[in-house]
Amino acid sequence: MKQDVLFISDLHLALEKPEITRRFLHFLQQRAVAAKSLYILGDLFDAWIGDDDNTRPIPTIKKALRQLADSGTEVFLLQGNRDFLLGQKFCQETGIRLLDEYAPIELNGQRILLTHGDLLCSDDLAYQTFRIKSHSPEWQQNVLSKPLWLRLIAARWYRFRSFYHKRGKTLDIMDVNQESVAGSLRKYACYTLIHGHTHRPRLHEFMLDGLPAKRYVLADWKPDGAEILCWKNNDFQTESV
Repeated sequence: MKQDVLFISDLHLALEKPEITRRFLHFLQQRAVAAKSLYILGDLFDAWIGDDDNTRPIPTIKKALRQLADSGTEVFLLQGNRDFLLGQKFCQETGIRLLDEYAPIELNGQRILLTHGDLLCSDDLAYQTFRIKSHSPEWQQNVLSKPLWLRLIAARWYRFRSFYHKRGKTLDIMDVNQESVAGSLRKYACYTLIHGHTHRPRLHEFMLDGLPAKRYVLADWKPDGAEILCWKNNDFQTESV
């Protein structure tokens, strides 16, 4: 009987990163297939320009996710800051269920809050301004109405611009704001938070309103290795992929 629950994020799959794609496909076929549930907490892809994009390696990834879902493993997905245009068509093709930007779940009676993590980086005002604009229906409809070839070019330019913008920001600005963390946990009545986005894997333990709380930061995937968070035997543990 499948019991393990797996959490991953920030794979940033792309044609230019074949080693990570191979590692992910192996993970789906060998590890995730034995799990009860798989939660992908954003940035599965390095860029997502619309559900009509079937350039490599997307068809292979879709097929593997569909096979995993058909095997009986529940697959859930949160949109990240790189793949926020990922929509219902992709989910229908793969058998994935799309979650809200904040998604509380329950494991053995314990409420756990899931999110990508970008909303918690509230000190990065420039990004938060862009996020509000880019998540509006008008902005997204305008982008998705463009020809696929033009969106592919725009995505490359966006990744290039994002890389140089990050070089000009301090690490503190790009990390989560503790007040935002506490506010989110209070809002959803949780004392455990799991997120990615910052690429700073670690367990943070702190007090929230007089009670112990935990924040698990998921690791980003690299060509030479990856790490996942697993709920097993009623506790969290990390595993290498």
